[in-house]
Amino acid sequence: MELKMEIPASRRVVEAYGDGGFRVSGERHLGSLLVTPERVFPWVATRIDEMDLASLAPLLAMAEDLDIVLIGCGPRMTLLPRPLREALSAAGIAPETMDTGAACRTYNVLIQEDRRVAAALIAL
Repeated sequence: MELKMEIPASRRVVEAYGDGGFRVSGERHLGSLLVTPERVFPWVATRIDEMDLASLAPLLAMAEDLDIVLIGCGPRMTLLPRPLREALSAAGIAPETMDTGAACRTYNVLIQEDRRVAAALIAL
């Protein structure tokens, strides 16, 4: 699905998702991703139950620069396991789970508002 939005060129924006990956700021990425306004990281998770603290290490390393992480759970929203929710909260990051499409759209809106946000996106 294509997403259209005016966002500064210095920000990473999710332009499309589906077919097993994403297009972020003009670049096609296969598989799941961690996306911040400045960087894109490949992510090993293909399902919410494959997430662990080690897989979120790039985001945890940026905890001082983040307020929220949007977790795109795939085709439908799933609850984040309690230990992960508590670990993110302890690092000062509010986790929000939603389906991947909603996470992509919400991420784009929040970076347009210059919010301190990242997205952990499971590929569809």
